Amino acid sequence: MAAMTTDTTGAAARDDASRPGGPADSPFVRACRRQPVPHTPVWFMRQAGRSLPEYREIRANVAMLESCRRPDLVTEITLQPVRRHKVDAAILFSDIVVPVAAAGVDLDIVPGTGPVVAEPVRTAADVQRIRPIGRDDVPYVDEAVRMLVKELGDTPLIGFAGAPFTLASYLVEGGPSRNHVKTKALMYGDPELWHALAGRLAEVTLAFLRVQIAAGVSAVQLFDSWAGALSEADYRRFVLPHSTTVLSGLADAGIPRIHFGVGTAELLGAMGEAGADVVGVDWRTPLDVATRRIGPDKAVQGNLDPCLLFAPWPVIEAEVRRILDEGRAAPGHVFNLGHGVLPETDPEVLTRVVALVHELSARPAEGA
Repeated sequence: MAAMTTDTTGAAARDDASRPGGPADSPFVRACRRQPVPHTPVWFMRQAGRSLPEYREIRANVAMLESCRRPDLVTEITLQPVRRHKVDAAILFSDIVVPVAAAGVDLDIVPGTGPVVAEPVRTAADVQRIRPIGRDDVPYVDEAVRMLVKELGDTPLIGFAGAPFTLASYLVEGGPSRNHVKTKALMYGDPELWHALAGRLAEVTLAFLRVQIAAGVSAVQLFDSWAGALSEADYRRFVLPHSTTVLSGLADAGIPRIHFGVGTAELLGAMGEAGADVVGVDWRTPLDVATRRIGPDKAVQGNLDPCLLFAPWPVIEAEVRRILDEGRAAPGHVFNLGHGVLPETDPEVLTRVVALVHELSARPAEGA
Protein backbone atom coordinates (compact mmCIF):
# COMPACT_ATOMS: atom_id res chain seq x y z
CA MET A 1 0.00 0.00 0.00
CA ALA A 2 1.18 3.49 -0.77
CA ALA A 3 2.70 5.63 1.93
CA MET A 4 0.30 7.92 3.71
CA THR A 5 0.42 11.09 5.74
CA THR A 6 -2.47 12.52 7.69
CA ASP A 7 -3.04 16.19 8.39
CA THR A 8 -5.02 17.59 11.31
CA THR A 9 -8.30 17.37 9.37
CA GLY A 10 -7.93 13.62 8.87
CA ALA A 11 -7.52 13.94 5.09
CA ALA A 12 -5.04 11.53 3.54
CA ALA A 13 -2.38 12.23 0.98
CA ARG A 14 -1.85 9.00 -0.96
CA ASP A 15 1.12 8.50 -3.26
CA ASP A 16 -1.15 6.86 -5.86
CA ALA A 17 -3.71 9.67 -5.85
CA SER A 18 -2.54 11.25 -9.07
CA ARG A 19 -0.67 8.49 -10.87
CA PRO A 20 -2.20 7.43 -14.20
CA GLY A 21 -4.50 4.47 -13.72
CA GLY A 22 -4.82 5.00 -9.98
CA PRO A 23 -8.20 5.32 -8.25
CA ALA A 24 -8.18 9.10 -8.68
CA ASP A 25 -7.98 8.59 -12.47
CA SER A 26 -10.75 5.96 -12.53
CA PRO A 27 -13.95 6.49 -14.53
CA PHE A 28 -15.90 6.72 -11.27
CA VAL A 29 -13.82 9.49 -9.71
CA ARG A 30 -13.53 11.33 -13.04
CA ALA A 31 -17.32 11.29 -13.47
CA CYS A 32 -17.76 12.61 -9.93
CA ARG A 33 -15.38 15.44 -10.84
CA ARG A 34 -17.29 16.13 -14.08
CA GLN A 35 -14.30 15.13 -16.19
CA PRO A 36 -14.32 13.14 -19.47
CA VAL A 37 -14.68 9.38 -18.97
CA PRO A 38 -14.12 6.36 -21.26
CA HIS A 39 -17.55 5.06 -20.23
CA THR A 40 -20.26 5.88 -17.72
CA PRO A 41 -19.16 4.28 -14.44
CA VAL A 42 -21.60 2.10 -12.55
CA TRP A 43 -21.93 0.74 -9.03
CA PHE A 44 -24.96 -0.22 -6.94
CA MET A 45 -26.04 0.81 -3.49
CA ARG A 46 -26.20 -2.38 -1.37
CA GLN A 47 -24.21 -4.19 -4.06
CA ALA A 48 -22.56 -6.16 -1.25
CA GLY A 49 -25.37 -7.92 0.52
CA ARG A 50 -28.16 -10.44 0.59
CA SER A 51 -28.57 -10.72 -3.18
CA LEU A 52 -25.25 -12.58 -3.33
CA PRO A 53 -25.08 -16.25 -2.29
CA GLU A 54 -21.44 -15.82 -1.31
CA TYR A 55 -22.51 -13.03 1.08
CA ARG A 56 -25.22 -15.16 2.66
CA GLU A 57 -22.70 -17.94 3.15
CA ILE A 58 -20.03 -15.82 4.81
CA ARG A 59 -22.56 -14.00 7.01
CA ALA A 60 -24.22 -17.19 8.27
CA ASN A 61 -24.45 -17.06 12.08
CA VAL A 62 -22.58 -13.74 12.25
CA ALA A 63 -24.52 -10.76 13.64
CA MET A 64 -24.56 -7.60 11.54
CA LEU A 65 -22.68 -5.37 13.97
CA GLU A 66 -20.11 -8.07 14.57
CA SER A 67 -19.54 -8.46 10.84
CA CYS A 68 -18.98 -4.70 10.54
CA ARG A 69 -16.31 -4.91 13.25
CA ARG A 70 -14.30 -7.70 11.66
CA PRO A 71 -11.87 -6.32 9.05
CA ASP A 72 -11.46 -9.73 7.40
CA LEU A 73 -15.20 -10.05 6.84
CA VAL A 74 -15.59 -6.41 5.80
CA THR A 75 -12.83 -6.84 3.24
CA GLU A 76 -14.20 -10.03 1.74
CA ILE A 77 -17.80 -8.80 1.60
CA THR A 78 -16.77 -5.48 0.04
CA LEU A 79 -14.78 -7.28 -2.66
CA GLN A 80 -17.50 -9.79 -3.59
CA PRO A 81 -19.55 -7.58 -5.95
CA VAL A 82 -16.40 -6.14 -7.53
CA ARG A 83 -15.28 -9.63 -8.49
CA ARG A 84 -18.71 -10.76 -9.63
CA HIS A 85 -20.19 -7.70 -11.35
CA LYS A 86 -17.06 -5.80 -12.47
CA VAL A 87 -18.50 -2.57 -11.06
CA ASP A 88 -16.43 0.60 -11.30
CA ALA A 89 -16.28 1.20 -7.53
CA ALA A 90 -16.48 -0.70 -4.28
CA ILE A 91 -18.35 0.62 -1.26
CA LEU A 92 -17.22 -0.18 2.25
CA PHE A 93 -19.39 -2.82 3.89
CA SER A 94 -20.68 -1.30 7.11
CA ASP A 95 -23.88 0.14 8.57
CA ILE A 96 -24.95 3.70 9.27
CA VAL A 97 -25.32 3.00 13.00
CA VAL A 98 -21.73 1.80 13.47
CA PRO A 99 -20.43 5.26 14.48
CA VAL A 100 -23.27 5.98 16.91
CA ALA A 101 -22.71 2.61 18.55
CA ALA A 102 -19.04 3.57 18.86
CA ALA A 103 -20.20 6.87 20.39
CA GLY A 104 -21.84 5.00 23.26
CA VAL A 105 -25.42 4.50 22.07
CA ASP A 106 -26.81 1.13 23.19
CA LEU A 107 -28.30 -0.40 20.06
CA ASP A 108 -28.51 -3.57 18.04
CA ILE A 109 -29.34 -4.41 14.43
CA VAL A 110 -32.21 -6.85 14.69
CA PRO A 111 -32.70 -9.19 11.70
CA GLY A 112 -35.91 -8.35 9.86
CA THR A 113 -36.31 -5.08 11.76
CA GLY A 114 -33.17 -2.96 11.54
CA PRO A 115 -31.48 -0.80 14.18
CA VAL A 116 -33.20 -0.88 17.58
CA VAL A 117 -32.11 1.62 20.25
CA ALA A 118 -32.37 0.54 23.88
CA GLU A 119 -32.99 4.04 25.28
CA PRO A 120 -34.33 6.49 22.67
CA VAL A 121 -33.17 10.10 22.88
CA ARG A 122 -35.64 12.30 24.75
CA THR A 123 -33.61 14.85 26.75
CA ALA A 124 -30.52 17.03 26.65
CA ALA A 125 -28.84 14.52 28.98
CA ASP A 126 -29.44 11.81 26.38
CA VAL A 127 -27.68 13.96 23.78
CA GLN A 128 -24.74 14.58 26.10
CA ARG A 129 -24.21 10.84 26.45
CA ILE A 130 -23.38 10.62 22.72
CA ARG A 131 -19.64 11.07 22.99
CA PRO A 132 -17.19 12.24 20.30
CA ILE A 133 -15.36 9.53 18.37
CA GLY A 134 -12.03 9.15 16.62
CA ARG A 135 -9.92 6.45 15.02
CA ASP A 136 -9.38 4.63 18.33
CA ASP A 137 -13.14 4.12 18.65
CA VAL A 138 -13.43 2.45 15.23
CA PRO A 139 -10.02 0.82 14.61
CA TYR A 140 -11.69 -2.00 12.69
CA VAL A 141 -12.93 0.49 10.10
CA ASP A 142 -9.46 1.98 9.68
CA GLU A 143 -7.94 -1.50 9.29
CA ALA A 144 -10.59 -2.69 6.83
CA VAL A 145 -10.20 0.36 4.61
CA ARG A 146 -6.42 -0.02 4.49
CA MET A 147 -6.77 -3.70 3.61
CA LEU A 148 -9.29 -2.92 0.89
CA VAL A 149 -7.25 -0.12 -0.69
CA LYS A 150 -4.39 -2.58 -1.07
CA GLU A 151 -6.63 -5.32 -2.51
CA LEU A 152 -8.60 -3.07 -4.87
CA GLY A 153 -5.63 -1.50 -6.64
CA ASP A 154 -6.98 0.90 -9.25
CA THR A 155 -10.63 0.35 -8.29
CA PRO A 156 -11.82 3.19 -6.05
CA LEU A 157 -13.32 2.51 -2.63
CA ILE A 158 -16.28 4.58 -1.45
CA GLY A 159 -16.61 5.30 2.25
CA PHE A 160 -19.95 6.25 3.72
CA ALA A 161 -21.95 7.39 6.72
CA GLY A 162 -25.53 8.15 7.65
CA ALA A 163 -26.57 11.79 7.62
CA PRO A 164 -27.51 13.51 10.89
CA PHE A 165 -31.27 13.56 10.18
CA THR A 166 -31.51 9.86 9.40
CA LEU A 167 -29.37 8.91 12.40
CA ALA A 168 -31.41 11.21 14.64
CA SER A 169 -34.61 9.61 13.42
CA TYR A 170 -33.41 6.16 14.51
CA LEU A 171 -32.26 7.49 17.89
CA VAL A 172 -35.47 9.40 18.61
CA GLU A 173 -37.90 6.79 17.31
CA GLY A 174 -35.98 3.91 18.86
CA GLY A 175 -35.87 2.11 15.52
CA PRO A 176 -37.20 2.31 11.96
CA SER A 177 -40.31 4.44 11.48
CA ARG A 178 -42.69 4.99 8.59
CA ASN A 179 -44.00 8.42 9.60
CA HIS A 180 -41.23 9.71 11.90
CA VAL A 181 -43.83 11.00 14.35
CA LYS A 182 -41.56 11.30 17.39
CA THR A 183 -38.76 12.80 15.29
CA LYS A 184 -40.98 15.53 13.87
CA ALA A 185 -42.56 16.17 17.25
CA LEU A 186 -39.11 16.82 18.70
CA MET A 187 -38.08 19.03 15.78
CA TYR A 188 -41.18 21.20 15.98
CA GLY A 189 -41.69 21.06 19.75
CA ASP A 190 -38.12 21.55 20.96
CA PRO A 191 -35.96 22.99 18.17
CA GLU A 192 -33.11 23.71 20.56
CA LEU A 193 -32.87 20.07 21.62
CA TRP A 194 -33.23 18.94 18.01
CA HIS A 195 -30.33 21.08 16.84
CA ALA A 196 -28.22 19.91 19.78
CA LEU A 197 -28.86 16.29 18.78
CA ALA A 198 -28.33 16.84 15.05
CA GLY A 199 -25.23 18.89 15.74
CA ARG A 200 -23.73 16.17 17.93
CA LEU A 201 -24.48 13.56 15.26
CA ALA A 202 -22.92 15.78 12.59
CA GLU A 203 -19.70 15.81 14.65
CA VAL A 204 -19.77 12.00 14.99
CA THR A 205 -20.47 11.53 11.30
CA LEU A 206 -17.73 13.92 10.24
CA ALA A 207 -15.21 12.16 12.48
CA PHE A 208 -16.28 8.75 11.15
CA LEU A 209 -15.78 9.85 7.55
CA ARG A 210 -12.42 11.41 8.36
CA VAL A 211 -11.23 8.05 9.70
CA GLN A 212 -12.18 6.44 6.38
CA ILE A 213 -10.54 9.21 4.36
CA ALA A 214 -7.32 9.01 6.37
CA ALA A 215 -7.25 5.27 5.73
CA GLY A 216 -7.52 5.76 1.97
CA VAL A 217 -11.06 5.83 0.54
CA SER A 218 -11.37 7.55 -2.84
CA ALA A 219 -14.82 9.09 -2.27
CA VAL A 220 -17.50 9.26 0.41
CA GLN A 221 -21.28 9.09 0.33
CA LEU A 222 -23.60 10.64 2.91
CA PHE A 223 -26.88 8.70 3.10
CA ASP A 224 -29.95 10.67 4.22
CA SER A 225 -32.40 7.86 3.69
CA TRP A 226 -35.35 9.48 5.47
CA ALA A 227 -34.94 13.13 4.42
CA GLY A 228 -37.76 12.74 1.89
CA ALA A 229 -40.20 12.76 4.82
CA LEU A 230 -39.69 16.53 5.12
CA SER A 231 -40.87 19.60 3.27
CA GLU A 232 -38.23 21.81 1.69
CA ALA A 233 -38.79 24.48 4.34
CA ASP A 234 -38.32 21.99 7.16
CA TYR A 235 -35.31 20.46 5.45
CA ARG A 236 -33.66 23.86 5.18
CA ARG A 237 -34.41 24.74 8.80
CA PHE A 238 -33.74 21.46 10.57
CA VAL A 239 -31.44 19.40 8.34
CA LEU A 240 -29.44 21.42 5.85
CA PRO A 241 -27.18 23.16 8.41
CA HIS A 242 -26.07 19.81 9.85
CA SER A 243 -25.53 18.04 6.54
CA THR A 244 -23.54 21.08 5.49
CA THR A 245 -21.37 20.72 8.59
CA VAL A 246 -20.44 17.22 7.47
CA LEU A 247 -19.94 17.82 3.76
CA SER A 248 -18.24 21.21 4.04
CA GLY A 249 -16.07 19.77 6.79
CA LEU A 250 -14.59 17.43 4.17
CA ALA A 251 -13.97 20.10 1.56
CA ASP A 252 -10.21 19.95 2.09
CA ALA A 253 -10.04 16.16 1.82
CA GLY A 254 -9.55 16.30 -1.94
CA ILE A 255 -11.99 13.49 -2.78
CA PRO A 256 -15.54 13.52 -4.20
CA ARG A 257 -18.47 13.80 -1.82
CA ILE A 258 -21.84 12.25 -2.74
CA HIS A 259 -25.14 13.16 -1.07
CA PHE A 260 -28.13 10.80 -1.41
CA GLY A 261 -31.68 10.62 -0.11
CA VAL A 262 -34.91 8.82 -0.98
CA GLY A 263 -38.09 10.63 -1.98
CA THR A 264 -36.17 13.90 -2.26
CA ALA A 265 -37.45 15.25 -5.59
CA GLU A 266 -38.53 18.53 -3.96
CA LEU A 267 -35.32 18.72 -1.93
CA LEU A 268 -32.75 18.25 -4.70
CA GLY A 269 -31.95 21.94 -5.00
CA ALA A 270 -31.45 22.29 -1.25
CA MET A 271 -29.44 19.07 -1.06
CA GLY A 272 -27.19 20.42 -3.80
CA GLU A 273 -26.37 23.35 -1.51
CA ALA A 274 -25.07 21.15 1.30
CA GLY A 275 -21.59 20.86 -0.17
CA ALA A 276 -21.47 17.61 -2.13
CA ASP A 277 -19.88 17.20 -5.56
CA VAL A 278 -22.46 14.60 -6.62
CA VAL A 279 -26.15 14.39 -5.77
CA GLY A 280 -27.79 10.97 -5.81
CA VAL A 281 -31.27 10.85 -7.35
CA ASP A 282 -33.88 8.21 -6.64
CA TRP A 283 -35.97 6.65 -9.42
CA ARG A 284 -38.86 9.12 -9.12
CA THR A 285 -37.10 12.02 -10.85
CA PRO A 286 -35.57 11.86 -14.36
CA LEU A 287 -31.89 12.79 -14.29
CA ASP A 288 -32.28 15.66 -16.75
CA VAL A 289 -35.00 17.16 -14.54
CA ALA A 290 -32.87 16.57 -11.45
CA THR A 291 -29.92 18.34 -13.07
CA ARG A 292 -32.03 21.43 -13.68
CA ARG A 293 -33.03 21.46 -10.02
CA ILE A 294 -29.56 20.77 -8.64
CA GLY A 295 -27.64 23.09 -10.94
CA PRO A 296 -24.90 22.74 -13.55
CA ASP A 297 -21.99 22.46 -11.11
CA LYS A 298 -22.87 19.02 -9.68
CA ALA A 299 -22.63 15.52 -11.11
CA VAL A 300 -25.58 13.20 -10.59
CA GLN A 301 -25.83 9.57 -9.55
CA GLY A 302 -28.65 7.14 -10.34
CA ASN A 303 -31.29 6.15 -10.93
CA LEU A 304 -32.77 2.82 -12.10
CA ASP A 305 -35.74 1.65 -10.01
CA PRO A 306 -34.51 -1.44 -8.08
CA CYS A 307 -37.83 -3.16 -8.81
CA LEU A 308 -37.18 -2.94 -12.55
CA LEU A 309 -34.43 -5.53 -12.12
CA PHE A 310 -37.24 -8.10 -11.81
CA ALA A 311 -38.72 -7.20 -15.21
CA PRO A 312 -37.93 -9.00 -18.49
CA TRP A 313 -34.51 -8.13 -19.91
CA PRO A 314 -35.82 -6.04 -22.86
CA VAL A 315 -37.61 -3.79 -20.35
CA ILE A 316 -34.45 -3.42 -18.26
CA GLU A 317 -32.38 -2.65 -21.34
CA ALA A 318 -34.81 0.05 -22.45
CA GLU A 319 -34.72 1.66 -19.01
CA VAL A 320 -30.92 1.59 -18.88
CA ARG A 321 -30.84 3.33 -22.27
CA ARG A 322 -33.31 5.96 -21.07
CA ILE A 323 -31.32 6.72 -17.93
CA LEU A 324 -28.06 6.99 -19.86
CA ASP A 325 -29.73 9.38 -22.30
CA GLU A 326 -31.13 11.53 -19.47
CA GLY A 327 -27.79 11.43 -17.66
CA ARG A 328 -26.09 13.12 -20.61
CA ALA A 329 -27.80 16.35 -19.53
CA ALA A 330 -25.64 16.38 -16.41
CA PRO A 331 -21.99 17.49 -16.36
CA GLY A 332 -21.13 14.10 -14.86
CA HIS A 333 -23.11 10.89 -14.41
CA VAL A 334 -22.51 7.82 -12.25
CA PHE A 335 -24.99 5.07 -13.08
CA ASN A 336 -26.64 3.49 -10.05
CA LEU A 337 -30.00 2.38 -8.77
CA GLY A 338 -32.47 4.82 -7.28
CA HIS A 339 -32.07 3.00 -3.96
CA GLY A 340 -30.40 -0.20 -2.76
CA VAL A 341 -30.33 -3.63 -4.37
CA LEU A 342 -33.27 -5.68 -3.10
CA PRO A 343 -32.36 -9.00 -1.43
CA GLU A 344 -34.30 -11.09 -3.96
CA THR A 345 -32.51 -9.60 -6.97
CA ASP A 346 -30.89 -12.06 -9.38
CA PRO A 347 -27.14 -11.27 -9.28
CA GLU A 348 -26.82 -12.22 -12.95
CA VAL A 349 -29.11 -9.33 -13.86
CA LEU A 350 -26.84 -6.89 -12.05
CA THR A 351 -23.83 -8.27 -13.89
CA ARG A 352 -25.64 -7.83 -17.22
CA VAL A 353 -26.61 -4.25 -16.33
CA VAL A 354 -22.97 -3.33 -15.62
CA ALA A 355 -21.87 -4.78 -18.97
CA LEU A 356 -24.71 -3.01 -20.78
CA VAL A 357 -23.93 0.38 -19.24
CA HIS A 358 -20.28 0.00 -20.23
CA GLU A 359 -21.19 -1.08 -23.76
CA LEU A 360 -23.76 1.63 -24.43
CA SER A 361 -21.71 4.46 -22.96
CA ALA A 362 -18.27 3.59 -24.35
CA ARG A 363 -16.51 6.61 -25.83
CA PRO A 364 -13.68 6.39 -28.35
CA ALA A 365 -10.24 7.03 -26.90
CA GLU A 366 -8.67 10.41 -27.59
CA GLY A 367 -6.86 10.36 -30.91
CA ALA A 368 -8.73 7.27 -32.09
